[in-house]
Amino acid sequence: MRPLHSQTGGMADKTLADLSENMREIDIAMLSTHSKGGNIAGRPMSNNGEVEYDGTSYYFTYEAAHTVGEIEADPKVSLAFMGQKGFSVAVEGKARLSRDKAQMKDHWSKDLDKWFKNGIDTPDIVMIQVDATRVHYWDGEDEGEVKL
Repeated sequence: MRPLHSQTGGMADKTLADLSENMREIDIAMLSTHSKGGNIAGRPMSNNGEVEYDGTSYYFTYEAAHTVGEIEADPKVSLAFMGQKGFSVAVEGKARLSRDKAQMKDHWSKDLDKWFKNGIDTPDIVMIQVDATRVHYWDGEDEGEVKL
C-alpha cells in the first residue's frame, strides 16, 4: 500500500486561510461522534462552501438524530474533508449544540432548504457548532498541521 505522502514530501506551511479556500470546493464533510457503546459513529453533513473556514464550522440536524445525544454525552468530535487531487483535512474539535434561531440565521445558506423545508423555523432543528482544536491536512505530497 502506497502512503498518502512520499518520503520526499515534507511538512508544508499552509495557513487556515489557505485551507479554507480549498475546503470551499468540498460539498460533504464526515462528522464523527462517540456512540453510547463507545464506537465511532460517522455521518455525512453538508459543508457550507459559502462560509470561510476559520476553525469553526456549523452543521444542522434534527433534535431526534443520534448525533445530538452523542454530542451531549461526549462533545469530542472529528470532521473529515476529502477534496480533489489528494487534498484532505482532518479536524479534531469540540461540538456545541444551539437551538437559538438568531445564531442559526447567521450560519444558514439557501442550500440547506432542501433538507429543512421551513428553514430555521423547521420544528426540532438543531445547529451543531464544531470548534477545531487540531487541523491536519494533506495536499498532494505536502502535509502539515495548522496551529490554532
